Amino acid sequence: MDTRIKLRVQGLTNSQIQSGAYALILAEEDGVRRIPIIVGTSEAQSIAIALERITPPRPLTHDLFVTFAQAFSVRLCEVFIYKFEDGVFYSELLFEDGIRQIRLDSRTSDAIAIALRVKCDIYTTPEIVRGCGVVLEEDAAEEKDKDDDDSILALEPEEIHDDAKLKKWLSLLDADELSDRLDEAIADENYEYAKMYKDEIRRREEEGGSK
Repeated sequence: MDTRIKLRVQGLTNSQIQSGAYALILAEEDGVRRIPIIVGTSEAQSIAIALERITPPRPLTHDLFVTFAQAFSVRLCEVFIYKFEDGVFYSELLFEDGIRQIRLDSRTSDAIAIALRVKCDIYTTPEIVRGCGVVLEEDAAEEKDKDDDDSILALEPEEIHDDAKLKKWLSLLDADELSDRLDEAIADENYEYAKMYKDEIRRREEEGGSK
């Protein structure tokens, strides 16, 4: 079983530690932890170009690397950030040509710049995420809100005895489920619930019409 953690590139920001450098932010795909990696100006520029899907007038080094690999039918399968030691992240690139697989050592900034261009997966170890990952307050709040929403959606209206919570539950229902619940309430002659669902549908229509 693969215990590695999949990452996505969240973006770049100015480094608060090193003047003239940037922090590349990698995020857990299914979590709230973020891994900041310090990169130089040229690497940051190359990563930013890939993130913004900008085509430079002449190919940058990472563009040339990708074109070279594609010309010889070599595919980059994944990037694996496998070690963090003395403040340095170590990465490897997994290539295949249809016959064999080859792993090459790489600077993490170069690996990410190339991965963004070929849209391959990026992984790291649970140990690196635990040791280097940080949780931003706004991310933690968003995750808590999502968990709260999921717990409210798991309820049925008869289990909710707070008006504010009931309104929240109604607002989280998608349009199709809301319509289905209205039809079911009418069929069951449960007119109290039917009115509740109808009022929510009307509220959304009025809100949409006012925009």
